[in-house]
Amino acid sequence: MSRPKPPPALLQTTPEATEAEFYEALQQGDLARLMAVWADEEEIVCVHPGGPRMVGAAAIRASFEGICSNGGVPAWPEQVHKLHNGNTAVHHLVERISVGTPEGPQTAWVLATNVYLKTPLGWRLVAHHASPGSPEPLQAVADFSATLH
Repeated sequence: MSRPKPPPALLQTTPEATEAEFYEALQQGDLARLMAVWADEEEIVCVHPGGPRMVGAAAIRASFEGICSNGGVPAWPEQVHKLHNGNTAVHHLVERISVGTPEGPQTAWVLATNVYLKTPLGWRLVAHHASPGSPEPLQAVADFSATLH
């Protein structure tokens, strides 16, 4: 069984352009456009806040179909920290999401890491990992006296 192919995406010349396209498509609930920013690789991966790891375009597409079923997701990237090295870019950011509640509009915060790979078709998303977060500015750790792992 073949997986549905997204329409050809525009040639994205920078990871930032790919990221902007991802969030604009998410805000508009445009599933075809959203999937077009992903790399055409079997091992692409996505983790939504509190959700399981999804590997491959079919699983990722199904998850975003559910998320976008009621329209777009008002998510805006903020506090973007970037690491670029050759054909790979990692962006860690805070997503500001507007949520409608019975008490009125509220803001939710999500910490996200987006990984981009430069391909013959331009920069493509290969991993999106998100978890619940806060709006607190990302702090640089000055003292690495303790070992985490």
